[in-house]
Amino acid sequence: MSYPVTGRLHEIFEEQQVSEKFRKREFVLEVQDGAYPEHIKFQLVQDKTILTDSFRIGDEVKVTFNLRGRGFNKNGQMLYFTNLEAWKIEPHGSTAYRSAAPQQQQAAPRPTAEQPAAAPVASDDDNDLPF
Repeated sequence: MSYPVTGRLHEIFEEQQVSEKFRKREFVLEVQDGAYPEHIKFQLVQDKTILTDSFRIGDEVKVTFNLRGRGFNKNGQMLYFTNLEAWKIEPHGSTAYRSAAPQQQQAAPRPTAEQPAAAPVASDDDNDLPF
């Protein structure tokens, strides 16, 4: 089951090699929910750890993640933990426009001898309509 959430990248941690076959990277997303922001920690695993490489702290992003939960028995007591496992990160909002080159506005073409200038717009004094 996957869920989307949008927010601002608050922190990106270094990649951790947990075991010979498992690596992860965590990051924190600041999400506006009501009057106060929420800081939610996600994890990226294995080949997904590079997904944060193209983003910087402060970027607006959309994160798609799976909700993962596991239980394990420790000294006869069952313990549970939950992870928010991100698998897709994409720009959202103003971030999508930051990397694009600014577009230059084209000036209106100047009238030539073959192309007469446009007639001036009438002022309110010239308007003879009753309304």
